[in-house]
Amino acid sequence: MPQTLRQGGRAGMDFMVGITQASRPISLRWNQALAKSGVTADTLPDDLDARHKVMSAALAGSKAFAVSSLIAEFASVEHGRVARDGFDEMADVLLPQLAALEAKGPARLTTYNDFAEPDYYQGVWFHRTTGGWNGHAEMGFIHSELIHKTYVARNFGGDIFAQRRAVLGKLPRADYTRICEMGTSSGHFTTALQETYPRAHITGVELALPMLKEALRVANAHGWDWDLHQKAAEDTGFEPKRFDLVASYIILHEMPASAIKAVFAEAFRLLEPGGQMLMSDVTPYRVHDKMGSWRADWQANKGGEPYWREAATLDWSETARQAGFVDVSEGGLDGAPYPWVIIGTKPA
Repeated sequence: MPQTLRQGGRAGMDFMVGITQASRPISLRWNQALAKSGVTADTLPDDLDARHKVMSAALAGSKAFAVSSLIAEFASVEHGRVARDGFDEMADVLLPQLAALEAKGPARLTTYNDFAEPDYYQGVWFHRTTGGWNGHAEMGFIHSELIHKTYVARNFGGDIFAQRRAVLGKLPRADYTRICEMGTSSGHFTTALQETYPRAHITGVELALPMLKEALRVANAHGWDWDLHQKAAEDTGFEPKRFDLVASYIILHEMPASAIKAVFAEAFRLLEPGGQMLMSDVTPYRVHDKMGSWRADWQANKGGEPYWREAATLDWSETARQAGFVDVSEGGLDGAPYPWVIIGTKPA
């Protein structure tokens, strides 16, 4: 599939990347102003909401912070709209190709007449994407090929897809054959799972149909027989003890704590005895100092993440143990705080 945008879309995405990168020196300026204010991690209050008030007061006179906040607000909302418009500009070329890939096989996508979105998901525009993950019929392609590869990958150093492969290196086995992925999205982590475990049959569940359609195309393009379902991860309805690995990558922060606990319980139910659960997500606030957790919370608010704080303050290990897992471990990847990975085993 061609990934080169036409002139309008290419110029729009280049502008979004440029304005985001240009804001970095401005951020350095307000950080210098903050250092001069005397506010440090040690002086900040323990309560996070009170911490936001202290930081707002400390930065109230900083023009650099005001500009940085304005750019963050603009980029957060507009990058998705620009990517959507870029797709629409070349829809005449893309839509026939996408339809052909959907029909190609061997992957399967199953939808259900009685499917209903969970309450916490309804009406939420995650990442401030207009309309949420269902805001465009081809949001899966837009998110995967345009936003991730044309915007995110250019704004964050390194290989953002390598992280998806690297977290799997923490697992104790190399011979998984029946994998359930919770929160398949557009198939980036599913691809890492398939490449790492080429003999495995992968079943994926996801709420957003546009995302599932893109995952279907990815699988068909590679000849992978993924079994994709529009289901909630916390209530799949699959038979118990069906899988030897249940895994997810960076989807739990889009759920409230109650749903995350239900996901862990469902993973335990789906695993055969001796099977593993691997969940990777955002860095817990307890890993940061008080300044670092304020920054993460501020960025999450700007980025349209209504459940980020609930996820980042949840005790992942205790949640896993309450679900029944043993040999529970958690930690960052290769000494870095992100992504945060938790692994548990269903007792044999």
